[in-house]
Amino acid sequence: MEHGTTPRGTELWDRGKQLIPGGSMLLSKRSEMHLPTGWPAYFSRTSGCSIWDLDDTQYLDFYLMGVGTNILGYSHPAVDAAVRSVIDKGNLSTLNAPEEVLLAERLIELHPWADMVRYARSGGEICAVAVRIARAASGNDKVAFCGYHGWHDWYLAANLSEDDSLDGHLLPGLEPNGVPRTLRGSALTFTHNDLDGLSVLLADNPDVGVIFMEVQRNSPPAPGFLEGVRALATAHGAVLVFDECTSGFRKSLGGIHLDYGVEPDLATFGKTLGNGYAITAVIGRAEVMQAAQSSFISSTFWTERIGPTAALAALEVMAAEDAPAQVHQLGQAIQAGWRQLGEAVGLDIEPSGLPALATFTVRDRDALQVKTYITTRMLDFGFLAGTACYSTIAHTADLRERYFDALQTVFAELARMDDAEIAARLPHGVVQSGFKRLN
Repeated sequence: MEHGTTPRGTELWDRGKQLIPGGSMLLSKRSEMHLPTGWPAYFSRTSGCSIWDLDDTQYLDFYLMGVGTNILGYSHPAVDAAVRSVIDKGNLSTLNAPEEVLLAERLIELHPWADMVRYARSGGEICAVAVRIARAASGNDKVAFCGYHGWHDWYLAANLSEDDSLDGHLLPGLEPNGVPRTLRGSALTFTHNDLDGLSVLLADNPDVGVIFMEVQRNSPPAPGFLEGVRALATAHGAVLVFDECTSGFRKSLGGIHLDYGVEPDLATFGKTLGNGYAITAVIGRAEVMQAAQSSFISSTFWTERIGPTAALAALEVMAAEDAPAQVHQLGQAIQAGWRQLGEAVGLDIEPSGLPALATFTVRDRDALQVKTYITTRMLDFGFLAGTACYSTIAHTADLRERYFDALQTVFAELARMDDAEIAARLPHGVVQSGFKRLN
C-alpha cells in the first residue's frame, strides 16, 4: 500500500473516537496532533525504529519513539526476553516480586545521595506520589513548580484563576474542569532559570513545602541556577523534587542532575526506565521517603513484576551500550543536521530541547503549517517525522542518512513556497496545537 494511505487505521480511529473520549488515553497520540487526516494512528508490530501500521505498511520512526519511551529501540530483544521469562513464571501473586528490591538497589547505586525507592506505573502518578510524600515530609501543602508534571489535580490546580473564572490559564488548552476550586492557590509557578522570581515567590508564601521542577526541558539550567534552588529549598525548609520522568537516562546513566552535581531530596523517573514497559520510580533521602508511611500511598498493580523486570534489563543494556551518552550525541548530530540542511536551502532552522528530545522551528514561518507539511511529505518517504526527533540507539547511521536525504527534499520544497502556497497544498488544514509548556 502507498505510504500515507491508511484506510484501516483511519477507519479504526474514527470508531475509537466514538468510544474513547479524545480517541486515545494520551494527548500526544491523538491523530489530529500529527495530521488533520491520514495519520496511520495504530500499529500492528514494531522492531528497532520501525513501526508497521494496520495495513502492514512499514515506517521508520524518526519522530517520537513511543513518545520518548524507547531509547533502546522498539522490541529490544534482551528486555523482551526478560519480560517473557516473567510471564512464564508468573507476573503477580499474593507475595511480592523480588525484582522490586533489586531495582531499588540499582537505582540507589546510580544515585548515591538517595536511600529509598517507591514505584508506580506512569509518570503522572509517580509525580503525584512524590508530591504527597514531599508535602507529608515538609508539613506544608503549597507547591512551587516549573515544568510539566502530568495530569493530576495538584498540578492542574495552577490553572484555576484568581477570579472564579477559567480565563487565566497558565497552560492554555488544559482546562481544569473537575479540579476542585478549593485547590486554588495550592500550586504556584515559577520560571526556569529565574532564581530571583523563585526567591520572591517563597518570601511571599512561607507555607510552600515543596519545590518541584524539571532540571531541563528546553533550555539548560543557567550557571548557579540549580545550586541556587537547592539553597533556597534548604533555607525555606522545602522538599526539593527533581522531575526526571522525561530527562532521565538521556545523557547519563541516571538523572541529568548528576551532570550538574546538585542533589535533590526526591527525584522521579519514568519514560525510558522500562524501554516501553510501564514502570516509574521516585527515589529519595530516607528522612523524606519515610513520610510515605504517614500517608496512604498504595496500589495493587504497582506490585506487578513486569515493570521492574523490564527496568532491570533495560538498565543493563543502557550500561553495556552506553545508551544515554549515545542518544545525547545522536540528538546533537540531528540538531546540527537540521541546521545545515536549512542553511543549504535558505531556511532558518532553530533547534531546541534536550538533544535526545530534539525539536526545531523555522523562523518566520507558520509553525503548524510547517509541521503539517513536513509530516505529510515524510510519510510519502516512509517516515514518521515532524518537527521533533526523539533519539534511540536504533537510529543507525544508514537510517539517519536516509532520513536526512528525505528531509532535504522536503526542506527544499518548503523553502520555495510561501505560507499561502503551503496552505494550498494542505486541503485538510493543519494539525491541532498542543498545550504550552511552562518552560
